[in-house]
Amino acid sequence: MSAREPVPSSSSSARAGRPWRWLRIVLPVVVLLAWLVAAGLGGPTFGKLSGVSSNDQASYLPASADSTQVNDWQRRFTGSKTIPAIVLLVSPERIPASSLPSYVSFGERLGSVAGVQRPASGEQTVVAGPIPSKDGKAVEFIVPVTASSAVDTVVTNLRAVADGHRPAGTTAYVTGPAGLTADLVSAFGGIDGILLLVAVAAVLVILLAVYRALMLPFLVLFTAVFALTGAILVVYAFASWGWVALNGQSQGILSILVIGAATDYSLLFVARFRETLHSHRSRWEAGWLAWKAVLAPVSASAATVVIALLCLLFSDLNSNKSLGPIAAIGIVFAYLAALTFLPVVLVLAGRSAFWPFIPRYRAEVEDGNGPARGIRGLETATGIWRGIGTLIARHHRAVWVVVAVVLLGASAGLLQLKASGVPQTDIVLGSAPASAGQKVLADHYAAGSGAPVLIVVSRDRADAALTIASRTPGVASAAVYAGNVDPTAGVRPEPVVRNGHELIQATLASQPDSAAAEGVVRELRRTLSSADSTVLVGGPTAISVDTNDTAQRDLATIIPIVLAVILLILMLLLRSLLTPVLLIATVVLSYGASLGVSALVFNHLFGFPGADPTVPLFGFVFLVALGVDYNIFLMTRVREETLTLGTRAGILRGLSATGSVISSAGIVLAATFAALAVIPILFLVQIAFIVAFGVLLDTLVVRSLLVPALAYDIGPAGWWPS
Repeated sequence: MSAREPVPSSSSSARAGRPWRWLRIVLPVVVLLAWLVAAGLGGPTFGKLSGVSSNDQASYLPASADSTQVNDWQRRFTGSKTIPAIVLLVSPERIPASSLPSYVSFGERLGSVAGVQRPASGEQTVVAGPIPSKDGKAVEFIVPVTASSAVDTVVTNLRAVADGHRPAGTTAYVTGPAGLTADLVSAFGGIDGILLLVAVAAVLVILLAVYRALMLPFLVLFTAVFALTGAILVVYAFASWGWVALNGQSQGILSILVIGAATDYSLLFVARFRETLHSHRSRWEAGWLAWKAVLAPVSASAATVVIALLCLLFSDLNSNKSLGPIAAIGIVFAYLAALTFLPVVLVLAGRSAFWPFIPRYRAEVEDGNGPARGIRGLETATGIWRGIGTLIARHHRAVWVVVAVVLLGASAGLLQLKASGVPQTDIVLGSAPASAGQKVLADHYAAGSGAPVLIVVSRDRADAALTIASRTPGVASAAVYAGNVDPTAGVRPEPVVRNGHELIQATLASQPDSAAAEGVVRELRRTLSSADSTVLVGGPTAISVDTNDTAQRDLATIIPIVLAVILLILMLLLRSLLTPVLLIATVVLSYGASLGVSALVFNHLFGFPGADPTVPLFGFVFLVALGVDYNIFLMTRVREETLTLGTRAGILRGLSATGSVISSAGIVLAATFAALAVIPILFLVQIAFIVAFGVLLDTLVVRSLLVPALAYDIGPAGWWPS
């Protein structure tokens, strides 16, 4: 606003609506300085997040599962926690047995790579191999990579050594659990740059298109970026102190969630500020009134999302448990930025923030003498929202019944959702070196080679357990772990014993990440319990089994908790019992439709092999929490208008007043989540589609048609008992 802006009137009503004069100087200075400090400290920290982030299996494991306990036991047996890398040399012709000794030096070169486990006292070798295949066309080396090292760097160096020193006529592959982990880390590499760039660019383009203003989109974008820098600063500190476990999955979702939520909350304030500028001369008074008007809905919205995310703490999966507080921190900073930084800079900019479409003061709006025409509640509505309001007023029952039937039909697609896990070789989309190597490995060796099932059993029951494991269908071979002793030394190795227990390694005949392998693990757990009731079965395949089972339990546990918490918040906010129940029902219906459509798209359009078992839970938490956001924005305005216009007219007025801003917010949030698809990780691509589609469905259909039509049909009874 220009310096010639009229001084606010001195009437008592005006004074009651605006802040004290000294706040106009002190408060903006304090707020801006605080956020500049947060941005100055948090901005440089963004590139350091990867340093406190871990993408190994431990960061995703079930906290109390057998496989997690076996991981701890494995460290005791081997002296350090390692991840096996399999280096495979393949020849089109049979490799003569006489030439195998020449491969020993190749194995020694692999063992010299930094990050590969060094021999312990009494051990002559660490790298196992050369191990020829039965067809004689491949040679295998098993290289233990220390989990404390940067696995991706070690695997990169192993690949360089393998390519540079492989025997003539052979092709080298580096695969196995370490290779697959390295490919996963590489796929997450774009989180620090590409993901944020795509998300910010999408938000900026949408804001420019919606507001057709030069300054305003950048003010909103700065708000989102400042919120992200503050959240990153706190998350980095918590992760470095060991309070939260950060991984690539939660790191990517944090960025997207903060940008989307901060923009949503900002758009609600912007819309209310522009509205009050029409009815108040003073930008300060307009800003104060707008801030008071959005405080309740934005606070309720943020509280809903934060509490829903914190419900993930009830999960037994480490990845879910860590995401809850990390994402909640992001929402808190989005809330703070939208209600502190944005109001200050927007009030300082005044009407000029909307240039060239500057909202002008209209006395008739302030005096309440504006035009009155048409259906009550739609007197000032224009464009598409006047048309939608008219449709609801005249055909409300038909509207909500038709929409509900369509959503129920879309929900039928849930029957085709395959969320029982995917092979680890399919987690990274596109070409991945380790996945290609894993397929070649299965052509020449027992498919489970390099990723054995690990069985921890008491020493006096070890022989019986070994016999059972060896005879179990699907197990190619089984042996007691005797350390890394050179088998050519002529000495019979003794089993390694730790705390009265021995470790059995069982190699599977099928791919370790296949459904057949998971079936073998379940059978081993069933039959081995007869030999030792305390037996523990772990390893890569068992981790997948435990992760899938835990994810299914989490889904049944967390969903009711989230629904109960959100229902309570809505009841307190709307002071009603019936309307909150109906709102929850519409959001759950929308979630079912979104997941049903997503299942059809994943199976028949994208051709995905399945979905991670955590996808339905993450989709539920995000869609329900964010979907309720838009209902909160709508229904709090409806309640406000109902006090003066009555319920049905208040519904129409609230719909027309919030229609554009909520639709814009939904499009922005959908675009930011869609940006997750630039990271070639199957889980993130699926979450990107589910949330983006679900948010658009919530915004454009559920909140625009189903909720207002249903509320209009019920009428004043919806506010019972208040």
